[in-house]
Formats: sequence, C-alpha cells, structure tokens
Amino acid sequence: MDRPGRAKRAQHVGVARVWSVTESYAGDRPWMPAPNHIFHLPFTPPRATGALYLASGRHWLLQPTRAVLDRRPPRRGLAHLFIPTSVSMQQPTSRATTAAGQLLHAAAMEEAASLLSVLQLAFTAAVATAALAVAVAAARYNRRYRGLRLPPGPPGWPVVGNLLQVAFSGKLFIHHIRDLRREYGPILTLRMGERTLVIISSAELAHEALVEKGQEFASRPRENTTRNIFSSNKFTVNSAVYGPEWRSLRRNMVSGMLSTSRLREFRPARARAMDRFVARMRAEAAASPDGASVWVLRNARFAVFCILLDMTFGLLDLPEEHIVRIDAVMKRVLLAVGVRMDDYLPFLRPFFWRHQRRALAVRREQVDTLLPLIDRRRSILRGAASSPPDPTVAAPFSYLDSLLDLRVEGRGGAAPTDDELVTLCAELINGGTDTTATAIEWGMARIVDNPAIQARLHEEIARQVGGARPVDDRDTEAMPYLQAFVKELLRKHPPTYFSLTHAAARPGCKLAGYDVPADANLDIFLPAISEDPKLWERPAEFDPERFLSGGEAADMTGSAGIRMIPFGAGRRICPGLAMGTTHIALMVARMVQAFEWRAHPSQPPPDFKDKVEFTVVMDRPLLAAVRPRSLSF
Repeated sequence: MDRPGRAKRAQHVGVARVWSVTESYAGDRPWMPAPNHIFHLPFTPPRATGALYLASGRHWLLQPTRAVLDRRPPRRGLAHLFIPTSVSMQQPTSRATTAAGQLLHAAAMEEAASLLSVLQLAFTAAVATAALAVAVAAARYNRRYRGLRLPPGPPGWPVVGNLLQVAFSGKLFIHHIRDLRREYGPILTLRMGERTLVIISSAELAHEALVEKGQEFASRPRENTTRNIFSSNKFTVNSAVYGPEWRSLRRNMVSGMLSTSRLREFRPARARAMDRFVARMRAEAAASPDGASVWVLRNARFAVFCILLDMTFGLLDLPEEHIVRIDAVMKRVLLAVGVRMDDYLPFLRPFFWRHQRRALAVRREQVDTLLPLIDRRRSILRGAASSPPDPTVAAPFSYLDSLLDLRVEGRGGAAPTDDELVTLCAELINGGTDTTATAIEWGMARIVDNPAIQARLHEEIARQVGGARPVDDRDTEAMPYLQAFVKELLRKHPPTYFSLTHAAARPGCKLAGYDVPADANLDIFLPAISEDPKLWERPAEFDPERFLSGGEAADMTGSAGIRMIPFGAGRRICPGLAMGTTHIALMVARMVQAFEWRAHPSQPPPDFKDKVEFTVVMDRPLLAAVRPRSLSF
C-alpha cells in the first residue's frame, strides 16, 4: 500500500479516539507512533486546525498537517490514520505543550491497557462460550442416550458428531455409507450434529422395521424450520406424525385420488398430456440443427407435471405459458427445502437468516401462484350446482375436490385452511413429478444403450395396438415385457438412495436387538437391497427378462418379503406407487411407439453415473437422437 501517495489524496484530521493500538510500550518511555503505523479510528471530521482536540472525553495532541485519513470507505464506520514515512509526531516544547504531551502519553497508555483488557475478555468469553456449547451438547447427548444400546458406528466429535468426517471424506454420501456398511454391518449409527441417523442396509432388517414392526416405526422425525414452512407444520401425508391426522390425510389421498378406480377416471388427463408430450419432442427434434435431438428429462418432467396439474386442480384450459410459470415456482420450492448445515447444527441458524428469508419469499410466491387455482376450482364447483361445467374447461373431478370436503381427524373435524390446501396440492404435484421424470430418463438411457430392448418393446406395442391409435394405460397393463422393463428400471435405478425417513413412534423401540431413540432418523439404504447378490442373480446387469414368467418375483410393496422397495414399504409406503408405475409404463410406451431412439452422435455412450439433486439423476443429462416412426394417427 502506498501510504505517502494516499496522504496526498487524504484530508487532514485533528481528533480521533484510538480504536486499536498494536504498538509496544516499554517503561515510562514517551509514546511515539512509528512511521507508517496504522491506527484504526472512528471517523471524526475536523472542527478546527489547532493542535489540541477533545474526543470522547480524552485529549489527543496531533499535528493536523502531518496526520492524514485514508479516504476509502471504512468498514463499520472505522477509518485508517496514516503517519507517512516523511513525517512524525512533534515533541511539544513549551510548558503547555509539554503538559499536553504528558496527557497524550498517559491517555495512550490507558487506552492501550484498556484495549488489551477488552481483547483478553473477548477471547476468554469466546473460549468459555465454545467450551460451554460443547459441554451442553455432550451432556444433552449423554442424557438423551444414557443407558441405550445404539447400533455400532464410527466414533464422533462432541457437538458435530460424525458430520465433519462425512463432509470431508472426499466421497459422495452413498459411497461413504457403503464403506461404513462393510465395517459396521447392516445396521449402523451416524451422529450428524444434533441428529442421530440409524441406517439399515439389509432386506431382513428393512422387513423387520417396516412390516413386522410397522406401527412402531411409522412416525416421522422432526422437521427443520424451512420444511415446516412448506409442510404447514407437518400437515402433509408424507410429513405428518403417526396418528389420527396422518390417517385422515392418507385415507383421503388414497381413496379419493390414487385408488385403481380413481386412476381410471384420469385417463383423459393422461391422454392429453401424452399427446402434448409427443408433439413437443417432435417439434424440438425438428427445430434442432441435426433435425433429431431431444433432451429427455426436460420433456418428461413437463409431461408428468401437466398430468399432475390436471389431476390436482381439474383445470383443463391453462395456457402452456401459465403451466411453465407454475412449474418454475415449484422448482424453486424444491431448491428452498434442500439440506443445510444448520439442519444438523441448529445453533448456526442465525447465520442462515438470508436462506430463511428466501424460503419465506418462495413460500409466499407458491401461495400466490396456487391459491388462484384453488379459488377458481371452488367457483366452478359452486356453479356446477346449477349447470355442469364445460368439459373442455374443467374436469369432472380433481384431488382438490376431495380436500375441500375433507374434515381432519384429531382437529375436531376442522377443514384444511387455504394455506394447508396449497401445501397438500403442492405435495401431490412435487411428490410425483421428479421421481417419475427421473425414471423415464434412466429408462430411455437403457433403451438407447441396448437396441435389443427397444426392439422387443416396440414389437410388443405393435402387437398390442399396431400403429392405428396411441397406446394407453389399458394397453400397457397387458404388456408383460413392458411391465418387466419398468420393474427392472426401478430395481436398478430407484428414484432415491434412501427411503423416506422413518422414526420411532414412541420411546423404547428396538431393532435387531438395538435401541432406536424416538428422536432418531431411521433410513433404509435402498441400493444395498436391490443390488444384494443373495437376493438377485447377476444384480449388476440390467435385464428385464428376470421378471418374466418363470423368472424372479418382485413384490414392490414388500409385504411378503423385501427384495426391492423403490416406494418404501409398510404403513408409510408411498401411496403413489400405482400412479407412478402407470405413468412410467405409459410414457415409455408412447415414446417407443412414436420414435426410434438412438445414441446421439455428439455424445459419448451412456455411462450411467449418477448424482443427487432432488432425486437421483444422470450425471450427464441424456441427449438422444430420434427418428419419427410411421404412424396412421
């Protein structure tokens, strides 16, 4: 830093209270600042040009023409006082100035001593606070788990537990869990800050936890503050604790929305979305430079989103631009609820206040976006009492209709509030969009990578419906190879690495002879089950034929025995299992019926590496080349 140069551009000051002094003092030697010594001062504009000024009750003798103030904007109102090399403070010569010099020396010594004392106190307080936090956290942990026999796991540090070991392992979490599983076995404990994770990675233990002791482990752990905002304080089918409120919400979703009979009623919504889906891909391919390029995930996600939007609100005349805006808001919701460090270390929450403020803003945006759709459906239903709605404008039924009639058990039969209606509608849309779209991308990557699979699928579709009409879900139910393909797809590429987190419904629950605390997260590591060579022949291979007649059985509900549970199992099994498999089968069938799929010449072959976003997606998004097939519809 060129301090003399700055002196030319600086303004003079004549008063300042020393904020920090790092100069050393020896005995009674008169205090003299060294040349180029920097003092941090609160900015005080000069009021005169004399040599003696009053500031904060103390006198300082400065020579205004020699002391200069750097003009850069200071942080927190502090400024920098420079004494250029060519100048120095002048020793006073008269009696008055001698007294002033003594006063200057005494005040400086007092200020330096005061500063040193403050710094010592601050350091002591910081160390004491940290020690107290460690002691409190350790005491709380010991008190919570005193006398419990937890599953084995790596030793952790006070307060943070295994959090730093996981964060700095240099591995993805899934690979870290694989390593720990080899060392500690199929059930292990991880302490992630204030959260305790019990992780299961065997079919037998998953069956014990989710089926045999399903009621004991049917609850959900506490949510972080951000997720509580978007779940209306755990008022969703997924997040509600086990009890009458959860039963009421789940019963309504299953019987009023996701039953087999209800799913049949939504065939028109699926048909509309599939026609739009195929048309969008055809247009995208035609507009690409080579006339054949299609991004799979983007198109699949939009198609699923359109289906679920129709099913949720029953509004059939929403312009595509409006749908795109709604989709953008829902994506922002998924980003807002991502895991943060303060989820594990709540005492860090004040440092994440900006994230919390952003989450509140996204929530307001979500409510402002979805509430008008709710109000419009209400208006249509009120008008339907006198005249039926236009079938091109409104569907005869929607999920929202069941929610408007819902009276929640455990709350005195109260109806959901508007805020809770937004939450429940968003749950169905977000819960079913990315999981299905991700499966479609993995499935098309397998089809591109293995032309024999594509040929067999197309042959089955042609045999079932020919090229005279689009395939629908009644057709897909009668296609055994397509159904086997969907099962193998979900075995090899489940939407998530872990099942939705479970929790003990009460203290005292045990699993495999170990204690599972009531506040612990219970997670099922799905790949360890679906890739277990004791359960599957050639588990590393992608082979749909394993599920054909005479091959391997696959009960995806896990009731009879767990071999693959991409939708969970037991009382908290995902209620969208039937809907999800229906959508995957239908979309794959329509894509293979409409196009011949090939590897894109500009892309390397699919390597099937994955990464975690909201779901487990392909590390390199799939860009495929398509050629439209000759169809007569």
